[in-house]
Amino acid sequence: MRQLLFIPGPVTVSERVLAAMNRPLIDHRGPKFSELVERIYARLRPIFGTQEAEIVLLGASGTGGLEAAIANAFSPGDTLLAAPMGAFGERMIAIARKYGMTVDALEARPGFAVDPREFAQRLNDDTEHRYRGILLTHNETSTGVQSDMGELAAIAQAHGALTIVDSVSGLGATDFRMDEWGYDIVAGASQKVLAAPPGVAMLAISPRAWNAIEASKTPRFYFDLVKAREFARQGQMPWTSPVSTMFALDVALEQYEHEGAPAIHRRLATYAEAIRAAFAALGLEVFSQPGAHSVTVVTAKIPDGVDAAGLLRGLQEERGVTLAGGQLDLKGKILRMGTMGDISQTDVLAAIGAIEIALLGYGVPVRVGAAGKAALSVFLNLGGATPGDGQKSSAQMDAQTTGTSR
Repeated sequence: MRQLLFIPGPVTVSERVLAAMNRPLIDHRGPKFSELVERIYARLRPIFGTQEAEIVLLGASGTGGLEAAIANAFSPGDTLLAAPMGAFGERMIAIARKYGMTVDALEARPGFAVDPREFAQRLNDDTEHRYRGILLTHNETSTGVQSDMGELAAIAQAHGALTIVDSVSGLGATDFRMDEWGYDIVAGASQKVLAAPPGVAMLAISPRAWNAIEASKTPRFYFDLVKAREFARQGQMPWTSPVSTMFALDVALEQYEHEGAPAIHRRLATYAEAIRAAFAALGLEVFSQPGAHSVTVVTAKIPDGVDAAGLLRGLQEERGVTLAGGQLDLKGKILRMGTMGDISQTDVLAAIGAIEIALLGYGVPVRVGAAGKAALSVFLNLGGATPGDGQKSSAQMDAQTTGTSR
């Protein structure tokens, strides 16, 4: 049975990306690898929205990139402000505390993004500038929430603390303007919107952040960003590089470039809207709140009387649809459906149909066919067609919104 992967990462990757991993390995200290790295840097710059920052690649997950950023930018005893919106924001706090930093948390309400007024007030109250750094999450897959990073940037800049942004599940999904907004370190990873296999973390680091990194007193070795920069300038990575994953990332970025950021942003937003419409038709309450909806993952509350683990297991084993459940306090209470990766409108509709059948099996009162109709109406009206395009076939719509034929 073919599996449709709708978790928030890793995601389904295209056949071309998978095939790239089968290439013969090359010397990770040789000229061909350097050319590969330089090409990846060039393709990442517009996605980060930077010409000023230096980009370093690490053989790690997104969490490894965030640990590197926090450990290198600050020192034990520093006080930071974090604005978590869910489990991954809490993870950044845990990393900082593990390295001996003090963290004050401005917790968002469940399902909501960071409140700009509360954020501004907390920073305005810091008249003595105790906060050496600010930890922000662009997109929180545990709750299906994303923040307005442009609005938060202006507030953070007024304070002056060094900013680290977890954009692991947000980078490439919406417009990001690192230079314009003044963020200092932005972290991404290969296995989310960029639709490559896991294994490469990427950090874009501003000149101001490099000054902080050089002054940091935190012990580090594998994640020493000064060493990573030294090798990056030679087109290398400091330790043994994940060469096969780098091949795949290069092809994934080529595909991203070919489809174009605006089309990808539109595709993800349309998929997310279609899924929310389908959930509403199924009677599922979307967990994220209006104005804070993520475009890369949609979250919904599990209906009363439905066993979350059993629902997800049945979808995977009986229907070939893999969704994610809740984390931490939301375990057993929500389901999460991702929009990223090499998936088509047809795949989305198939997954929605599978969810409908599974809920009927639990006795949930569902209007048969309503969810698929709701999603399809979004695709037909908001699927990226420009005025005058006229009616398109299903295959044309799939190709238009995925950038690939299936």
